[in-house]
Amino acid sequence: MSEFIQSFKIFSEKLDHYSSSKPFFWLASSTFIALLISIPILTVLINVFVPSGDIWSHLSETVLPSYINNSIILMIGIGSITTIIGVSTAWLVTMCDFSFRKYFEWILLLPLAIPAYLLAYIYTDFFDVAGPVQQLIRNIFEIGARDYWFPDIRSRTGAIFIMSMAFYPYVYLLSRATFLEQSTSYMEAGRNLGYSTIQSFFKISLPLARPGIMAGLALVLMETLNDFGTVEYFGIQTFTTGIFRTWFGLGERVAAAQLSAFLLGFIVILLIIERYSRIKKVKEDQTSRFKRLQLFKLKGFKNSISVLICSTPILFGFVFPIILLLIMFLGNLDVALHQRFIRTMINTLTVGFLTAVIAIIVALLMAYSVRLNPIRSVRFMNRLASIGYAIPGSVIAVGILIPFGKIDSLINEVSKGVFGFSPGLLLSGTLFAMIFAYIVRFLAVSYNTVESSMQKITPNMDEAARGLGYSFFSILRRIHIPMMSSSLITGLLLVIVDVMKELPATLIIRPFNFDTLAVQVYRLASDERLAESSGAALAIVLVGLIPVLILSRSISRSRKTDKA
Repeated sequence: MSEFIQSFKIFSEKLDHYSSSKPFFWLASSTFIALLISIPILTVLINVFVPSGDIWSHLSETVLPSYINNSIILMIGIGSITTIIGVSTAWLVTMCDFSFRKYFEWILLLPLAIPAYLLAYIYTDFFDVAGPVQQLIRNIFEIGARDYWFPDIRSRTGAIFIMSMAFYPYVYLLSRATFLEQSTSYMEAGRNLGYSTIQSFFKISLPLARPGIMAGLALVLMETLNDFGTVEYFGIQTFTTGIFRTWFGLGERVAAAQLSAFLLGFIVILLIIERYSRIKKVKEDQTSRFKRLQLFKLKGFKNSISVLICSTPILFGFVFPIILLLIMFLGNLDVALHQRFIRTMINTLTVGFLTAVIAIIVALLMAYSVRLNPIRSVRFMNRLASIGYAIPGSVIAVGILIPFGKIDSLINEVSKGVFGFSPGLLLSGTLFAMIFAYIVRFLAVSYNTVESSMQKITPNMDEAARGLGYSFFSILRRIHIPMMSSSLITGLLLVIVDVMKELPATLIIRPFNFDTLAVQVYRLASDERLAESSGAALAIVLVGLIPVLILSRSISRSRKTDKA
């Protein structure tokens, strides 16, 4: 053991000397990480130029128009509803004083804990033809299933409603942050002009918050395009379901990659919108003058309406689904907590923990490279390595399996020719490919957490440590990591939560007979066995509350306000 530690110290000293004497060392490390993470995107783009025979023309003539049409309709519907809910609730809890306002500040985040596909399964089980609501209607009025009209939850309208309840917190978060950062001088000017509460919202707050609202809307639309469980369960043809069916149903990898490239085009447009909104927001924030906010005091009818506006999305997005899920779980404990659930929980936590540890280590390297060499090229490479969070899981899965499959084929051919046997799948269809996909998808989560924490450490501490003879890696190990321990744990937990909720990438890449909680819920719900999946679904929700609690704590530290 002592020999291993001594060897590690010698390696660290050599690496430290090389990295300090060669300025391009940190750029090279960031470049290597960025290129590694970019493999799925590069694979998808390269396959755009690969001939796919008649399959692409067949797809373009038959299902491609449906993919585009349904995706656009979902984006318009979900974008409109989430913007209305997110902006109105954010402005009320930020600028107005009404009953339970302090509780609504963090309660409005609770729907983030429930993935959209879980909401789809729960609502369908409750409102479908065989569900308790329609059974009650038939029993009361003594009619048949075809003798009355009831809204079809398994429709585009149902999908828009469900995903809006799941995604509106993205708009709420960014809109509220923008409202908090607005200069109070504008609000004071509005009061001096005699503006009412509604006039102040439409003439002052809303125009100033437009960049933050657009950034939140871009995130919502990305999540809409990434969703697989909801649209597949409802039978809605979108790009994510098309990629899955083209890959597994038709066995056409090139065509699946080309569909992925088509979907990637939508994402690029949304990324440009989000980036432009962020730049514009920075320019506006530089002129802001921060003081304590004076809240609009709402009484009577306005107070009641404000409570109703903030309560409605919480009830439909969290309270009502959780109650139904708990009833289902408690009424079916014998099938909900079975041996398969325990095995699946272990699988999920294992891949989640491994992914999180690797992601944190890579994020530390990326953040430290910027700290030691804060040049534009290093920052650009780190941003490139963090782009995976915006890419749908299905696109990442296709972009990984194609090159990994070719490498496996090459290794098997060489091994068979040289050694006379084939080792089988070493990369594709293994936990390695699965964890790599997760890292590509969620590296941005760990990097943003680590980078923001490292920026709070004054550079004077690094200089003092260097004066005492500490190496770069010794500073990172003995100073930065201990000081960042809480942020590192937070980043670790956030990645584990995201891995637990990820569905499309897991479905495509997972090894044979290896299920996660998300896959188990999807498979059982697809077989109309939601009661058996209630244990796994409840576990996903409970773990999903972790980032909500973290966000709630950060909100509680936001700028203080005064009542008008």
